[in-house]
Amino acid sequence: MKLNKFIIAAAVCASTAMSCTKLDEKLASTITKDEADSVITAPSLLLRAYNGLQLPYQDQSNFWALQEMTSDEAVAPTRGGDWDDNGAWRALKLHTWDADHVSIGNAFRNLLQLQFYATNVLEFNPTPQQAAEAKFLRALSMFSVLDGWNQVPFREPNANLLNPPNVLVGDEATNFIIGDLEAVLNDLPAEGPAYTASQNAARALLMKLYLNKGAISNRQAPTFDPADMEKVIQYADAIIGTGKYSLATNYFDNFAYNNNIISTENIFTQENGPGLSTARGGNAVFCHWAPTLHYAQVPSGWNGFATVGDFYDLYEATDTRLGGSYPGFTELTGTKVGYLIGQQYNKDGVALEDRKGNKLIFTKALELRESGNDLEVKGIRVVKYVPDMVTPNGSNSNSAENDYVFLRYADVLLMKAEALLRLNQAGALAIVNDIRVKRNASPLADVTLDDILDERGRELYWEGWRRQDLIRFGKFLQPWQLKPSDDPKALLFPIPNNDLAVNPNLNQNEGYAN
Repeated sequence: MKLNKFIIAAAVCASTAMSCTKLDEKLASTITKDEADSVITAPSLLLRAYNGLQLPYQDQSNFWALQEMTSDEAVAPTRGGDWDDNGAWRALKLHTWDADHVSIGNAFRNLLQLQFYATNVLEFNPTPQQAAEAKFLRALSMFSVLDGWNQVPFREPNANLLNPPNVLVGDEATNFIIGDLEAVLNDLPAEGPAYTASQNAARALLMKLYLNKGAISNRQAPTFDPADMEKVIQYADAIIGTGKYSLATNYFDNFAYNNNIISTENIFTQENGPGLSTARGGNAVFCHWAPTLHYAQVPSGWNGFATVGDFYDLYEATDTRLGGSYPGFTELTGTKVGYLIGQQYNKDGVALEDRKGNKLIFTKALELRESGNDLEVKGIRVVKYVPDMVTPNGSNSNSAENDYVFLRYADVLLMKAEALLRLNQAGALAIVNDIRVKRNASPLADVTLDDILDERGRELYWEGWRRQDLIRFGKFLQPWQLKPSDDPKALLFPIPNNDLAVNPNLNQNEGYAN
């Protein structure tokens, strides 16, 4: 206990820049629980846990990369000498990673760090609501680790930090997360901003747990227990029944710099803005537009990430999710939102050029390695979050005020539609068509599971769920543009070698060498 409190106190002091004079005087001895409690409070630890969402989820090379770059939605091609990173991005696209892959190791450890921060809250006499919020954050991080690795290192509050954590595996982990979250659901607030864990946020996360429960049990042949699908529908109906949410009239309002005010869909987000969640300088929501935009555009980007033509072609030409001009942004920059294809312009309508003097015409054509004279223009670019040009320095720093979206209403509706379809119950077609009509796409005459997967892609592109969806629908190992079919071992990531070395309770996932 003394060791735990000392470590936690030191970490909190460092992260909050609070005065630690009394602690400094006792470095050669120990600190008691009462002394630690006088320095640390549950609210300060809870804030640290919320801030801990940023690095694993918002950074472009952490868990988001594992969910999107491994899927049919996103790619980071090597452009001459740019974006090679020793083949790390190609390995994600081709599913040829190993246990030393940098993104896999960083995501695993940053997710576990978030879990650690959330568990710390429970050691310092939190109120029931504070404990419930911490357990929601812990559930989110544990679910992500379970989804990626099927093994979840876990410590109870007050556990001895000198001992390696126990490991929850597969169904055991799923059942623990569900039980833990359901036990505190009523302690969460029913109302409040989307960046605070709420009852509806917990319901939406529980929907994902129940929907993916059979895929976690058997990723090669997912099953869908009717009782689990009924729980998905139950929680969806509870969210719908609150009357708090509706499909946004402008799809991109959900991702704008003031989405905390204007979005009618967002259920759980991370708050961003000046002085908020600056876990890594220059990498908050900013890194969801900087990696894809070209150097010549405003705001200037890094000319990296793109999508592929096959995925782009899933849309009808009239679908508003494809993007276009966004008020308050495009007239200042010339840059549009959504999918950027064809000639790009500045705010005065002048055609932009790349660094070699070629017209900046983004093309469908794309290879994993680009080396020609036109390498800078290959690939359709994706701007999901509207770059913040209003907040001072918002377009190029952590000051951007777009709150990062984890869970939103359209996802809830699509999960309900999927559960209804898997139960052979009516209602799925109406739900999908409600979304499609709102997005100016033509209604479907019928709906299949493949239609649901495609609609999830069109609606939730680049939001960090695609790999999970492809596994649940049995499509992850199939070939798609730039990726051949591959080995079932790719359904899980390898346990990073560094983590295997320090925790004997972990075992390397099948197919990966120790």
